[in-house]
Amino acid sequence: METGDQTVAGERRCDAHGVILGRRSVRRFLAEPVADPLVEQVLDAGRWAPSPHGTQPWRFAVLTETTIKTKMADAMASAWQHNLAMDGQDADVIAKRLAGSRLRLLETPVLLLLCLYLEDLERYPDAERQAAERTMAIQSLGACAQNMLLAAYQLGLDTGWMCAPLFCPEVARDALGLPQDHIPHALLQLGYAAADPKRRKRRHLDELITLWK
Repeated sequence: METGDQTVAGERRCDAHGVILGRRSVRRFLAEPVADPLVEQVLDAGRWAPSPHGTQPWRFAVLTETTIKTKMADAMASAWQHNLAMDGQDADVIAKRLAGSRLRLLETPVLLLLCLYLEDLERYPDAERQAAERTMAIQSLGACAQNMLLAAYQLGLDTGWMCAPLFCPEVARDALGLPQDHIPHALLQLGYAAADPKRRKRRHLDELITLWK
């Protein structure tokens, strides 16, 4: 249905807490396409995340075509294979894991590549503060991703978070022809869940709070 100029697909009507608890990490998606206005709403939620000095140190690449997704998956496969081999994994296990990861990428209707963008950050003469500035940018990129995940769930979509590009950022960037100042950090899968995923248990708050005075 449409509300004004906003397109809504099976919107989940729940409060913020309900959205936080409802969001789940999906691996397999239906072949059903995602309307561009919905993708734009998810991206727009990301840009409202907090960031150091309001610099918004992120850039996005939206991948919907099979050819471009295949190009990126194939380019990253060699890096994945090298890393798995260094871990001492059996060749058959490596081949199976690579095939599974490739299938996840190609079967997802929309892939959102989140890139760290550092060009607008403050510049400091000492390495310690400069490293802290970069860390702040990375933290804000995580907040940006979480905004997108929650917005997608509220809109009736489902998501998965893949960190594979973090292990081969140059490979992912070059495969897509992105600028050199784009540093790929994560892929967000976006679509409609093919099945309900198994949810992992969360630790009790008593295990997580180490100080409350």
